[in-house]
Amino acid sequence: MLIQIEQTRQKSPVELGQLPTTRDQKPSLRHALWGGLKSLVFQRPLLAVWQVNLRCNSSCGYCNLPLNEGRYEMTRDEIRHVFAGLYEEGIRFIFVQGGEPLLRKDVPSILQDLVQLGFHLTLITNGTRFTSGLVRELDELGVSLSISLDTLEPLKYERIRGADQLDQVLLGLDLLETYLHPKFLTCIVSEVNRNEVHEVVRFARSRGFLPVVGAYHWDVGLYGKQDPTLMYERSQVRTVFERLLEDDLLPPGYFRQYAKDNVAWLQGESLKPCDAGRYSIAIDASGNVAPCLSLPTAGNLLESSLSDILAKFDRTAIQRCCERSSCNRVDGRVIGSILRHPIVAWQTPVTW
Repeated sequence: MLIQIEQTRQKSPVELGQLPTTRDQKPSLRHALWGGLKSLVFQRPLLAVWQVNLRCNSSCGYCNLPLNEGRYEMTRDEIRHVFAGLYEEGIRFIFVQGGEPLLRKDVPSILQDLVQLGFHLTLITNGTRFTSGLVRELDELGVSLSISLDTLEPLKYERIRGADQLDQVLLGLDLLETYLHPKFLTCIVSEVNRNEVHEVVRFARSRGFLPVVGAYHWDVGLYGKQDPTLMYERSQVRTVFERLLEDDLLPPGYFRQYAKDNVAWLQGESLKPCDAGRYSIAIDASGNVAPCLSLPTAGNLLESSLSDILAKFDRTAIQRCCERSSCNRVDGRVIGSILRHPIVAWQTPVTW
């Protein structure tokens, strides 16, 4: 799925001493809003889903990313150079993920650089690596957090995640009790945990987390591994989302709309076009860019501008993937859904 850049790769602009002058402070609010508005008007990407590394301490049954293999990770300077360019091209939001992003030791410094450039960040993590000092740093930076938690039962956790780490996650969540910025608890519904999703959502609410519930996907282009243990009957999982809506367990606004979209998807209805390559892109640890994680890469940001790479996207392939309605991942639908449901989006809380 991801193009490996060998150590003999062409030198980047950073290595050639061409790093552009960086700002001493955040861009003005006016500059930030204007850039984002232009992206919306011209249907250019606002969101980058970025794999800061491809190392992980879990082995999730539903993940087929090429983890823990020898791949080049951009340096901190290269990252700052690349994302300074992305900001100028209209990107405003970044989902920072891995692998497990907190396995990369310089992640706090990288996040600080990105905040300084003007981005709004959401860190997506399995929650096993939090310390009190790290939580304090993230809070000071204003980073939103999304922690994955599918079950509260240790044996099921290990069955889904391939590692006995539930106690570490729960300790990490304790450290986030007074976290001041948006914090999400994301539960992926599979055959293993579908009967306890309500319990996980109630747990999230009791801890002040915004619960996000999505369905396990498999065989979506290059993304989504088939795991017979996790695969489900759609009608049974649809019932999970219908009950969440009936019992009013999800926060208002986008969270409930996403659950409704899951119900529609699970009963075979066609979904509206996703944001892949239009409002969102995927970037791997080496700087390779694809419309989303399920589609092939089209260029590398150490060698080309985002505009040049966007021109190489196979729009027909993106359209075919959308027409199949083969996934309903939040990162590929969030901006389009907000634009289609602006009043609903306005009702969405940032704390719970």
